[in-house]
Amino acid sequence: MEQKNLNVSVNEGDSFFCHELSINYNPLQFVFDFKSITPRVDVRSKQSPVIHIKHNVVMLDPFHAKRMLELMAKVVNDYEKDFGKIVKPKAIEKMEKKLASKGDDVEKAIAPTYFG
Repeated sequence: MEQKNLNVSVNEGDSFFCHELSINYNPLQFVFDFKSITPRVDVRSKQSPVIHIKHNVVMLDPFHAKRMLELMAKVVNDYEKDFGKIVKPKAIEKMEKKLASKGDDVEKAIAPTYFG
């Protein structure tokens, strides 16, 4: 059999730290919206602060979403075997107790919003 060369072009996306994740679905796909939210404030400027939001959206069919769930479970289990159990940081626990005692929405504090 004759061998043929194949040229491959890879378009690598920009890496970024994900501050928020939303997942939605419809009958045909799951939509993972990874967000990086960064306030941009210039103290020398009289303009309002700017909130910079970057999205990376990944769409998966239901079968591949289920496979991703299995892979994430395996990777987290492997991580915990190597480095110990993942626990909620003490600072978050302290903040949750403080907010709960005031009657504030604890869930909003865990996934902060920069819109007020």
